[in-house]
Amino acid sequence: MSRAASDALHDTSLGVIGAGAMGEAMLAGLVDRDLIDRSRVTASHPRAERREALANTHGVSVTDDNVAVARDADILLLAVKPQMLGAVMKELTGRLRPEQLVISVIAGASTRALSDGLQHQAVVRSMPNTPAQIGQGVTVWFATSSVEQPARQRVRAMLGALGREFEVHDERLVAMATAVSGTGPTFIFLFIEAMTDAAVHLGFPRHVARELVLDTMSGSAAFALQSGKHVAELRDMVTSPGGTSAEALYQLEKGGLRTVVSDAVWAAFERTLQLEARLEGDDGTPDQRRRR
Repeated sequence: MSRAASDALHDTSLGVIGAGAMGEAMLAGLVDRDLIDRSRVTASHPRAERREALANTHGVSVTDDNVAVARDADILLLAVKPQMLGAVMKELTGRLRPEQLVISVIAGASTRALSDGLQHQAVVRSMPNTPAQIGQGVTVWFATSSVEQPARQRVRAMLGALGREFEVHDERLVAMATAVSGTGPTFIFLFIEAMTDAAVHLGFPRHVARELVLDTMSGSAAFALQSGKHVAELRDMVTSPGGTSAEALYQLEKGGLRTVVSDAVWAAFERTLQLEARLEGDDGTPDQRRRR
């Protein structure tokens, strides 16, 4: 991690509300890389056993009091489930200081919903994905105009602890990222599962099949990144006329793989818009929202 990132978060206190998988991944990435002193991190969770595990694993302070977490935090990370956001915002409404920075990783929670619900303007909407839990994620984020450059540097440092981060200047792109990079690991996990099952059907022991598929997936992704070539060009490199790849691709195309993937991504995007509408108290359908 760069010196600039470390300096950006120097002497910063962090409050995490909703320390589930993603909230824990973020605080772990920050304290393990010494970006934030673990003595300056407080996390809340309603279950006592979860709080105990967080304290024992990461050495951070824990509580079930969301208001107490927010009170002392320079940066407040909201990582609750979308259905819990309304109750949390009611607890915190009017209790945040103007200089506090709120970062949300909640799917479908727009900056409008967050700003209105919290009565607070310095808000960042972000969408990490599950590989962030091992520092190999990708996060797309959008900040309101009230988030000044020093605060943006803090956001870059925080989200950079999870992997790669991309700031966008159109909030709609965060909703799109929810459907692509946010939901994308689900598609990939399903494809891994399907390939593993197919390998077992061929006769491989399951543990061998799993390793073959995982190594093939990770190696192919690394090769695509390093080569800088279009993936269609890489696919052509391994597709000989009349060969095994050509036959396999024919079956995938015959089964409508591209259409199914496109429909899945679009469905995830529309679901994100539905969550946005619900959290904003908007009765508009996704189609109406697209025409705005």
